[in-house]
Amino acid sequence: MNDGTNGTPNILVITSNTGVEGDELLLPLQRLRERGARAVHAAPDKARVQTFVHDTDKDVTVDPDIDLSAASADDYDAVVIPGGTVNADKLRVRPEAVELVRAFAAAGKPVAAICHGPWLLVEAGLVDGQALTSYFSLRTDILNAGGRWTDQKVVHSCVDGHTLITSRNPGDLEAFSAAVAGATFGTVSML
Repeated sequence: MNDGTNGTPNILVITSNTGVEGDELLLPLQRLRERGARAVHAAPDKARVQTFVHDTDKDVTVDPDIDLSAASADDYDAVVIPGGTVNADKLRVRPEAVELVRAFAAAGKPVAAICHGPWLLVEAGLVDGQALTSYFSLRTDILNAGGRWTDQKVVHSCVDGHTLITSRNPGDLEAFSAAVAGATFGTVSML
């Protein structure tokens, strides 16, 4: 929901507390804020989030803005799910994360995921009939869940009122961030 004062979109970025691909958290937050969005980072615990580079090398730690249990789809215009193998695997087994992305989808609000983030979309039952992209190793999971996998920088898909925006990896971050901003500022371009 826009904050009501100047039409500024509110965007929620959700992660676990470890295993997050650093650039996939930090760059979208930065780009969305540069475009004027209010971007809020939530994690299951309001403790520091350890980010990584390529799943193996520790990167920076980040303090989340809010606890994941305090996040509601009613308060935001879109949700973003960064990648990182461990991050995505930890999120998809947390009922509050699964229910949260389902609530965004049910409300017709954009759900964006990059790299391994689409694992959460699979777990939430949101990919059936949708076109998606992801890190290439998720291809079979997406196909088995009824999705159509494609190898593109950004895929914007809307089936049954569920709007999904997906990207493959950190190399796609600029296009991914622009697609999320476009969807929340009302200037979506179909890629």
